[in-house]
Amino acid sequence: MLTDYHTHTERGPYTVAWLDRFLAMARERNIEEYGVSEHAYRFRQAGHLLDNPWTRERRTEDLDEYFRMIEEARRQGRRVKFGIELDYIPGKEEELSRFIQSYPFDYVIGSIHWLGNFGFDLLEMKDQWNGRDVRTTYDEYFSILMQMVESGLFDFVGHADVIKVFGHEPDDAVFLGEWYDRLADTFSRRQAVVEVSTAGLRKPVGTLYPALGLLQACHRRGVPIVINSDAHRPEDVGAGYDQALALVKSVGYRELTVFTAHHRSSVPMFDDHPYTQFR
Repeated sequence: MLTDYHTHTERGPYTVAWLDRFLAMARERNIEEYGVSEHAYRFRQAGHLLDNPWTRERRTEDLDEYFRMIEEARRQGRRVKFGIELDYIPGKEEELSRFIQSYPFDYVIGSIHWLGNFGFDLLEMKDQWNGRDVRTTYDEYFSILMQMVESGLFDFVGHADVIKVFGHEPDDAVFLGEWYDRLADTFSRRQAVVEVSTAGLRKPVGTLYPALGLLQACHRRGVPIVINSDAHRPEDVGAGYDQALALVKSVGYRELTVFTAHHRSSVPMFDDHPYTQFR
């Protein structure tokens, strides 16, 4: 059993024909659980959740149109899950909760892409890293990540250490190790699911999310995982899974998490394990 729940069809129209190109690649790469998770900031219905000049310019889509594509695909016999990638903004918990409840999502990915007005993973804002203290920036990012998980609003954590996207990382193993332990403790206590994402392989950092140390800390505490590609093109669905599977197996993971209507269960990746209900 393989999953790819973190994909974006946003570069094309919201049609079943366009979606079929993503589904075809999922079948080719033996992905049985496939879902779409468009960025919420693109939709007019979510404009109040994250509003700045960058998102305002890109808020051109209708979430109902996206949902209708999923519904039509299901009517035609496609197996596809309905998800959303939602930016966590501290202080917006009530608004986020109401939005999540307003559509029948199978899962909601909690992600962080903004520290104030700094879109730290955007190419057009890359130069803003110049002069920033990397350790302080990581402290801020990881602190917000912990708040996001504490909120209990999301079905899984998207690309947990995406802050490293351009290769900016503290040269301090102790600092990172302490944060990894704190994060994994929070994930475990809040029964969070963490994404292993191959997207970093296609980014300047050139590595998987999360770092080995963070994934090991999660495994020691029994934190479940899901594997995703964060594909924005059909050809990237399931990309890099050989590396992701090798990593999770080396750490000791043998099961993945699957979602339907916010209900999650575990399924085996490699061996014959019994089907386990989480909640």
